[in-house]
Amino acid sequence: MTKTQKNLAILKALETLYPDAGPELHFSNPYETLVATILSAQSTDVQVNKVTPAVFRDFPTVADMAATTPEILLPYVRSCGFRSKATNIVQAARDIMERFDGQVPNTLEGLTSLKGVGRKTANVVLANAFGVPAMAVDTHVFRVSNRLGLAQAASVEKTEQQLMKAIPKHLWNKAHHWLIFHGRRVCKAQRPLCASCGLKELCAHPQSEKERKASE
Repeated sequence: MTKTQKNLAILKALETLYPDAGPELHFSNPYETLVATILSAQSTDVQVNKVTPAVFRDFPTVADMAATTPEILLPYVRSCGFRSKATNIVQAARDIMERFDGQVPNTLEGLTSLKGVGRKTANVVLANAFGVPAMAVDTHVFRVSNRLGLAQAASVEKTEQQLMKAIPKHLWNKAHHWLIFHGRRVCKAQRPLCASCGLKELCAHPQSEKERKASE
């Protein structure tokens, strides 16, 4: 099996395991997508989803968020960690009002020019709010893709570059969610469930190799 064939086999297996994989954050427009994604950094989607209904109720538009202050927003989002998130969200909203006519930008360059928005957050917004093919690499995608062998990189940036080559462009957005679902449910950080993993025959992770040899 060639490297390309193996990569496609991994993607097909992931699709079979997680046919309904998609965003687990709750949002309904680009503004909400941006806010929820900023809040999700080093937090959980479950916690963010508890917080955002009140945020979106009281600050329903970019203009509303730009008009408030970090001090007012902080009590809403404190449970998602890092006081800087409140500052970043308010400043990003102000940037959008001042530089993008109140519309969340739909380019990587535009999004990463906003306060508190890195490549991962920008790619999540591009993929989920605008349907633009993007490879967002969070901790789950980084861990799972390198364990499976879709990437062989020591950094998020290089992992993103390698995944963009290894995965057909029309599958980037779906593959992002497949990898996240697998990371949360099976390929966990500390104790991956290799024995019950549906991809262990294709996986490059040393633990999977042990499982294969033990079954021979």
